Amino acid sequence: MAITIFENATVIDTEAGTALPDHHVAIEGARITELSPSPIAAAEADRIDLRGATLMPGLIDAHVHVTAYTANFTELQRASPFYVASAAAGIMGAMLDRGFTTVRDVGGGEFGLARAQAEGLLRGPRLIYGGKAISPTGGHGDVRPMGVDRHDDAYNQPGLGAIVDGVPELRRRAREEIRRGAHHIKIMGNGGISSPTDRITSDQFSLEELAAVVEEAEMADLYVVVHAYTARSIKRAVAQGVRSVEHGNLADQEAIDLMKARGAWLVPTLATYHALKEEGVAAGLPAELAGQIDAVLDAGLGAVEMAQRAGIPMAYGTDLLGTMQRRQCSEFTLRADVVPAADLVRAATLNGARLIRREHELGAVRPGFLADLIVVAGNPLEDIGCLARPEDHLRLVMQDGRIVADRR
Repeated sequence: MAITIFENATVIDTEAGTALPDHHVAIEGARITELSPSPIAAAEADRIDLRGATLMPGLIDAHVHVTAYTANFTELQRASPFYVASAAAGIMGAMLDRGFTTVRDVGGGEFGLARAQAEGLLRGPRLIYGGKAISPTGGHGDVRPMGVDRHDDAYNQPGLGAIVDGVPELRRRAREEIRRGAHHIKIMGNGGISSPTDRITSDQFSLEELAAVVEEAEMADLYVVVHAYTARSIKRAVAQGVRSVEHGNLADQEAIDLMKARGAWLVPTLATYHALKEEGVAAGLPAELAGQIDAVLDAGLGAVEMAQRAGIPMAYGTDLLGTMQRRQCSEFTLRADVVPAADLVRAATLNGARLIRREHELGAVRPGFLADLIVVAGNPLEDIGCLARPEDHLRLVMQDGRIVADRR
């Protein structure tokens, strides 16, 4: 197998939150074989002198929608699956070029795209997917206008959500996603901005339904991801065993305390609210829904601050849609006022790996780990803007031991 050696690198230790200057890293095949403060001997190797640039794990975005080429979910529901797959290939390739070597899709991404990426048919991050997000009638995954009754529930229609009601339907749908190889199950536990008929304040799914989907996931050794803004919706879901809370903008201290007690994760997505406020309608968000953004926009940073103080594990997430996906790295600076740089780096690397249960091989520069690595000009532990501006600072992306983007 080919050997690559990065020399004279400043290596980020994501666990400790420190930088290791003048280190050398060897990669053989798809994995890291050595990390050393001394030069590494090898008879034949491709040696890359980084001259002090930062070497760190590839980034992990734990809340994406790789098929969301538009912010208009009703339009997406009606689109050709061939068009959507082609658009997804472009979206995923751009993510990789921003340094994201793994992403967790929480509505839309599925086994076909994951297989295409794994087989090299498209450039993009490793795709951790859950299939369609499960919603009740009239919930955040129900994109039908008020005057439309029928919903196309065929799996090959490219909408982000599936509509189910009652415990038996919910169990069946969860089992279908598990059958298709899902890594997690996503449910809509609260109203949303982009859905036409619900409200931000509405709880979705009964306690019995929430408990049933958690049981189905746990029987398959998976976990449940919940879309939730309000403190009440968060508490209802976490009390039933949901592991990953997405957004959480309107959390209160009681909700944070419950998450801490139950070991639940928070995946804030501040990037999407700022993007929707500034350009959501231009990106396809129906104008009549844009007013809902204000209900969650300003509260998001406060929820992140509460979670940071409480020691809630947080991963990096963005939830961007359509043309707004180019703002994927803005989450770093949006959290920076309340989260230290080392924790932001950890959120987008080791914490993301822990959330998707791949911490044994992703999220750190360690021997035996997959060689998902990026080279950055500057030190993100001193200036998190290094990661927020990949067009200025990102020099190289390696995935599975192969250089997939090179701007040196």
